[in-house]
Amino acid sequence: MEDEKKFEKLEPIRVPALDEILGIPFKVLDDGFVRVVDYLGSDQSIVQAARVSYGKGTKKVSQDRGLIRYLLRHRNTTPFEMCEIKLHIRIPMDAWRQWIRHRTANVNEYSTRYSLAIESAQETDATQWRMQSSDNKQGSSGFFDSKLGQEMSDDEKFLHQKSREIYNKRVEQGVAREQARKDLPLSTYTEAYWKIDLHNLLHFLELRMEKNAQLEIREYANTIGREIVKRWVPTAWEAFEEYALNSKEFSGFELKLISLLANNQLEEAKIEADKYGWLKYKNDELQFNMERWEFENKMKELKINLPW
Repeated sequence: MEDEKKFEKLEPIRVPALDEILGIPFKVLDDGFVRVVDYLGSDQSIVQAARVSYGKGTKKVSQDRGLIRYLLRHRNTTPFEMCEIKLHIRIPMDAWRQWIRHRTANVNEYSTRYSLAIESAQETDATQWRMQSSDNKQGSSGFFDSKLGQEMSDDEKFLHQKSREIYNKRVEQGVAREQARKDLPLSTYTEAYWKIDLHNLLHFLELRMEKNAQLEIREYANTIGREIVKRWVPTAWEAFEEYALNSKEFSGFELKLISLLANNQLEEAKIEADKYGWLKYKNDELQFNMERWEFENKMKELKINLPW
């Protein structure tokens, strides 16, 4: 009884803004969605956990917002693991393949061994067929004209209809569902419950909201971030936008180059880049270097001209 007097009674933490959308699907792509099934914690939970850990040290940070920003800025991630969220998603299988590589979540996916495959496949608008990027082997750049795009969309529709027809025929003939499904296209939608803590969710969003991420999974990430996480933990989201989404990281060598450029030492910067292996030529043509390309894009955003 004596111990009980030392602790205040705790009430369940609820976030009204998130409760308002609980279970409501947000449409993504042509037939996908993401919705919140359940959640644990809030901005308050992050602060609560941090103060247990830091004790008197937190008295230097007078406001919860300041503390959360400090934690995120200095990559003190454990307090963010006190918050969890469970999402129900419907997503094409090709995008799901990328999603499931994030192994820091609990997942239960719709089973096409047990149930019939979802009768829906992502369709591509005639204006949305992307060309392969010449710079980035795993990326795209620009769109095909709508005339050629319409041919591609027509071919896609035919393939979807035919593969589904064959799948249904196999099932009707008694072929095991686990085998009947094998020729369904990767555009076929699947569904899953996905539970993850806030720290790992923010890492997922940082990677998948990035402009070089595949467009389809980026649309899901943007929806989760801006429609769900922003409502759930608005203070943590504000800090995440500031220190992750809208920031840039620079290597030690990149900072050295930036220092030379800032002091108008352009020739010295070029010499350093050459010594570092960034400026290799073949037949007078500068060869592609991924690390240099990433640095060039950062400089482009900062409107800083490079001497090569």
